[in-house]
Amino acid sequence: MTKPTGYEPLHVLKPVDRDIWIVDGPSVKFYGLPFPTRMVVVRLAGGGLWLHSPVQPDAKILYALAELGAIQHLIAPNWLHFTYLTAWKHLFPKAQTWVAPGVVSRAGKKDQPLHVDHHLKSEAPPDWADEIDQMIFAGSRVHREAVFFHRASRTLILTDLIENFESGKMPAWSAPLLKCAGVKDPDGKAPIDLRWTFRKNRAQARASAEALLAWHPERVIMAHGRWYEQGGEAELRRAFRWALG
Repeated sequence: MTKPTGYEPLHVLKPVDRDIWIVDGPSVKFYGLPFPTRMVVVRLAGGGLWLHSPVQPDAKILYALAELGAIQHLIAPNWLHFTYLTAWKHLFPKAQTWVAPGVVSRAGKKDQPLHVDHHLKSEAPPDWADEIDQMIFAGSRVHREAVFFHRASRTLILTDLIENFESGKMPAWSAPLLKCAGVKDPDGKAPIDLRWTFRKNRAQARASAEALLAWHPERVIMAHGRWYEQGGEAELRRAFRWALG
């Protein structure tokens, strides 16, 4: 039986704006903490579906997605978010898999099978360039996350560059750890260990953070915790103050 995450109902399409939804998935254990998971679904102009950080597949969400359109693209946005990519590719063999830098190496170290069709770069491919901007957030040799901006809805799509855990939806004992890591709502940001990996290349991190701000997002969605339904640009300035200086 799936343990509560605080973001129920799970495996359900939740509208963000026209042609963009989130799907909250089950929690996964990381550093001993239950991390709630979240997928973003975009319906492209041609009707195909673009799935960012796919959550554990479930019959309920598979049926709902079938009502929306054909799944065309499966996105593994960083080296920590590829776990279910192979399962989705098995279910939808015609879908194209796209992986961020570091994913292949990480999968190899974990001896986890991974089918890769394409590698994500700092420019969006023709498949979605007319609708979604993208870049690789620079400055870390370890964490090279692909970030996306859905232009029509002005929604920035991140994964771990901001984590924003709500105390009421996490174990009580975790509150001091979350605060120490810098990922406790309402002041969520990249966790301290991730920020540390940017220490030698702060200029690159700053340039990347400024590029995110230049998109002027109204919303910011991330994989873990409360996402920002409005005031996205202000939340970015707050969360990336460690990079902006």
